[in-house]
Amino acid sequence: MTTLKAEKRSLEIKAKKLRRQGLVTGNVFGKGMENSLPIQMDVRDAEKLLRTNKKGSRLTLDVDGTKMNVLLKEYDFNALKNVINEMDFQVLVQGEMVHSVAEIVVVNHEMTEGGVLQQHLEEISYRALPDSLVETIEVDASKLKLGDTVRVKDLAIASDKNVHLMTDPEEVVVSVTAVHNDVPETEATETAAPAAAEETKAE
Repeated sequence: MTTLKAEKRSLEIKAKKLRRQGLVTGNVFGKGMENSLPIQMDVRDAEKLLRTNKKGSRLTLDVDGTKMNVLLKEYDFNALKNVINEMDFQVLVQGEMVHSVAEIVVVNHEMTEGGVLQQHLEEISYRALPDSLVETIEVDASKLKLGDTVRVKDLAIASDKNVHLMTDPEEVVVSVTAVHNDVPETEATETAAPAAAEETKAE
């Protein structure tokens, strides 16, 4: 399991100042904690973490030597500045269900038969005990053909008795639709105009 090192953060120092110093701010919360714990971590460590982990990933958070089994709950990424601003973690407690998400990954796109593959959902929301948490759900597109639809209820996670789905089981995850080569209206009009002119000359 991945380990991320962090330090307790003093709220007397503003988050913007810490970010200018190359730090990412965050919070740790969970059952048994009276208040959330403000933390800070090196931006390079945070970037390294997100290269192999995502929202909903389990990891070990080392705060000043105290190790915690946590879930990466949320993170705030500033796309304009290409930098991570904040990361929040939930402490996992044995026997306590937590709300999390699993990323949907579609594989073998190129093997879909007879149509265009469309992905409608990026993630599945669910509740589960720590030992039953799921980070990624794969959908194999090689088995799909024109007209096929995969719904949430068709995924393996839907039949896992240890997982309680929060996303509607009837929601469409992926579908394969026909390719439409419609002629643009402007092009059709331009084609029709010369033909009409020829008919006028003939008269």
